[in-house]
Amino acid sequence: MRGKIWGCRGSLATPGPDTVRYGGNTSCVELRMRDDTLIILDAGTGLRPLGVKRAHSMPSRIHILLTHLHMDHLEGLGFFAPVWDPNIELHVWGPPSPTHSLGERIERYFSPPLFPVQLSDVPSRPVFHDADGAWEIGAARVSACSISHSGPTVGYRIEESGCALAYMPDHEPMRGKDPRTVEPEWLSGHEIAQGADILLHDSQYTAEEYEERVGWGHSSFEHVVAFGQVSAVERLIMFHHDPMHTDDELDKKLAYARTLWGGDGPENAYEGMEFEL
Repeated sequence: MRGKIWGCRGSLATPGPDTVRYGGNTSCVELRMRDDTLIILDAGTGLRPLGVKRAHSMPSRIHILLTHLHMDHLEGLGFFAPVWDPNIELHVWGPPSPTHSLGERIERYFSPPLFPVQLSDVPSRPVFHDADGAWEIGAARVSACSISHSGPTVGYRIEESGCALAYMPDHEPMRGKDPRTVEPEWLSGHEIAQGADILLHDSQYTAEEYEERVGWGHSSFEHVVAFGQVSAVERLIMFHHDPMHTDDELDKKLAYARTLWGGDGPENAYEGMEFEL
């Protein structure tokens, strides 16, 4: 499994001189399996450059896994070149809802006045699936589980050849409490993260910022370090950077996270970051 991060900013795209090193595009991660299956995690603004740069190596079947339908995880979908190619077989997976299908919910975005084209007119004719339980996509074994965030949200675990990547870009493992204060099985997302080779996880707030935002569905970087340790992950990549945090502030956050970890363990996600499992 090979991966590349195309967007790791949270809540709002933030291009500019203060976000050059870590990037300003919102959540989007490309995964390629050993059989060249393409899985894309979230459809934030990073999805547009992915479609442009990979135009000549795009398979005819693409799977997009949405963690939830907040705009910062969906707004790139209309600007993803393969969406407009009738020869592409596009599968979109997302959290189930008891009231509306995934297609009906995404249709709210693909319609005026939010978007000039109706979903029914999209040439690729996307097929929508509820992300629930576990299933196979090419060589990958994918698991989805509901996690703590505002509105229906899932975390994903993608496994191939005995390796596992866990992805939870918007997640609050334990509201207002250090994840080490409870048994692991009581933690939201623990079954997705447990023993993962790589964990990409929400790290939006400082401790001071989090105190004023308990219950908003995001983590402090102190809590994500604790969650990573409790879940015994091999590699922690802190994701979903706050739009107000500059590159220099993220550097300071990373340095402190490493002191909490007790070594060089945690890393900050950045646009263009590549990894292999």
